[in-house]
Amino acid sequence: MSRTLRGKPQPVGPRPPSARAVTRWLLTHPDALVESHRIQLKAVLANCPELDVLAKHVRTFAHMVTDLQGDQLPEWIESARAATGLPSLNRFAHHLERDLDAVVAGLSQPWNSGVVEGHVNRIKMLKRQMFGRAGFELLRKRVLLA
Repeated sequence: MSRTLRGKPQPVGPRPPSARAVTRWLLTHPDALVESHRIQLKAVLANCPELDVLAKHVRTFAHMVTDLQGDQLPEWIESARAATGLPSLNRFAHHLERDLDAVVAGLSQPWNSGVVEGHVNRIKMLKRQMFGRAGFELLRKRVLLA
């Protein structure tokens, strides 16, 4: 059969955005998105109502985290659990509920343990670098000199 019988090739539209790109757009503050990404995100959210609901929950949660509004967490958990068709969001809300007091305190207080975690991470890195080479005394010396 001849190739001329197949017809004209159809024009190819723009490629849909990758899941990674959509995730990045959802997790970026709306004011920090460039206009083209904002338009693409709006089109994606218009085509998927579940993703639109998820985006609203993500933005609300991000607002609580950045503005230290942990007192709003119980209401957010209730609305997240009421969202049907989003099992991952329901699981996340359930795990937040397991230690609600600690999460509310973490989202309400300006203090964190970031400095301590940084030191622990550095010590573990030094220990991994020395694995099998020496004992506690050399590790102690490297930690004190670093």
